[in-house]
Amino acid sequence: MNIGEVSERAGLPAKTIRYYEDIGLVRPLRSDNGYRAFRDSDIHKLAFLGRARTFGFSIEDCRTLLDLYEDETRESAQVKAVAQEHLAAVDEKIAQLKSMRETLAHLVDACQGDHRPDCPILKDLAKDP
Repeated sequence: MNIGEVSERAGLPAKTIRYYEDIGLVRPLRSDNGYRAFRDSDIHKLAFLGRARTFGFSIEDCRTLLDLYEDETRESAQVKAVAQEHLAAVDEKIAQLKSMRETLAHLVDACQGDHRPDCPILKDLAKDP
């Protein structure tokens, strides 16, 4: 199967597939002429990686999860630990975004948005850290 077909079946751009190969997440076979020869297992791994990335897992987390997926002696606690760590990071990011939104909403409300040059948004942005 060529990379175009694999891209379509796995739901990933060919560039992403090549990148995943470059960093060792997938290792398709190579034919005598050097072309990639993807197997169904490669497509499955690529789809797995694509789904993990949609959840925001880092490349290293994806590598860990893929290793755990392929390890029949794994303990689900290992998988849960990776997911819990990522969930905590997501929760932290949500808290930061909520705080950012509150501050920005306050600044937008405080700005008259009229013909005058005075603007609390610009004043806040110009503050020293």
